[in-house]
Amino acid sequence: MEVSAPLIKNILLLDSEGKRVAVKYFSDDWPNLASKLAFEKSVFTKTQRISARAEAEIGMFDGYVVVYKFISDLHFYVTGGDDENELILATVLQGFFDAVAILLSNVEKKTVLENLDLVLLCLDEIVDGGIILECDANVIAARVAMRGAEADVPLSEQTISQALATAKEHLARNWAL
Repeated sequence: MEVSAPLIKNILLLDSEGKRVAVKYFSDDWPNLASKLAFEKSVFTKTQRISARAEAEIGMFDGYVVVYKFISDLHFYVTGGDDENELILATVLQGFFDAVAILLSNVEKKTVLENLDLVLLCLDEIVDGGIILECDANVIAARVAMRGAEADVPLSEQTISQALATAKEHLARNWAL
């Protein structure tokens, strides 16, 4: 009996025109930039007319299971192999989606681009090498923000001195343990 962990092939965040905002590939299924862009265009074209705003939608595209959800002018996608569990992929998508919403006061393309570093850190906290590390949006957001969950000012609204003070407090707390 072969046991394996679920693997994520890629996580895509595209704008309302299908252009890249933030993408991360964890598989060699797309060996070059041209094949990655072609896959992104194909998935976007097939999903752009579907209203996936309230709940995540699941589709099979080009032999991959793709789970997707839209908010404002952004399209979130998580791709797995054809044998991956859709519920696990949907959980990863929801974790990414919610973590971005927690970190940013307004989830739209302009805000995401202004805080692209936070979005890319979310991707790093969720999946590493295709292996799922974390799906809890609160944990992801707290790790990305490098602060305790009890802080009440969103990271995107902190001044640099507030952010440094919060990080210093967090480090002091962790060193005390």
